[in-house]
Amino acid sequence: MTVNPVKKLWAEGRPVLHGWLSIGSPFTAEIMAAQGYDAISIDLQHGALNHSVALPMMQAMRASGVSIGVRVPWLDPAIIMKALDAGALNIICPMINTAAQAAEFVSYLRYPPLGQRSFGPTRASFAMPGYGPAMNDEVVALAMIETAEGMANIEEIAATSGLDGLYVGPADLALGTQEGRLAPGFDREEPEMVAMIQRIAGVCADNGIKACLHCGTPEYAAKAAGWGFHLMTVSGDSRLLAAAAAASVNRFRELTGAGTGNSDLAGGR
Repeated sequence: MTVNPVKKLWAEGRPVLHGWLSIGSPFTAEIMAAQGYDAISIDLQHGALNHSVALPMMQAMRASGVSIGVRVPWLDPAIIMKALDAGALNIICPMINTAAQAAEFVSYLRYPPLGQRSFGPTRASFAMPGYGPAMNDEVVALAMIETAEGMANIEEIAATSGLDGLYVGPADLALGTQEGRLAPGFDREEPEMVAMIQRIAGVCADNGIKACLHCGTPEYAAKAAGWGFHLMTVSGDSRLLAAAAAASVNRFRELTGAGTGNSDLAGGR
């Protein structure tokens, strides 16, 4: 049976370095998977792609051995089970606000008698020979905490049987809890946000589950590991591509003293 690398790292007491894919491209997925991440998730919620593109992205990442995950668009059994049948080992579900929603989410990831997942691992059975009900122990369920309601119910959510961890979305958490006082974004430094993020890590520890955080930089991710987080997402394909391209362009302008080329493009040259 396939062993989820994320579960293996956690069992060894090691943090998980997690990548993020928002660009609908198997080639981009293959490149990212070759860079040494422990796990990578495809973003079906906000990413520029759908399931038809996500499946070949999973195929492109198979050779790397990286643990493949999906952030699903919503608490929808059809989409969750389809992602699992395609071969996802880790499922991140947004906007989990109550213990009832958390229990419902977990039930979609587990075959009976632990849940209500329907059997039909179309690609998963080829990618992971022997795939079956024993995978209940390997598929990771991560519930996103990103609203005031979710924070109010965090202890009950964290106590949900079968839930593997809480995944903090700091952008929506800022929007959902600060009543418009803070702009969305990663790598929060505001005392009230840091306190909230650290509280989530503490609640996870109290309930024996894993704390996970979406970060923008390696430096912040390392800081989060010190706070007790077990999985850190460090940026993602679209942001990394933009940052690398901007750095290259700016360095060329700096070395040559050349101005922007946008005026030439506007003039048709």
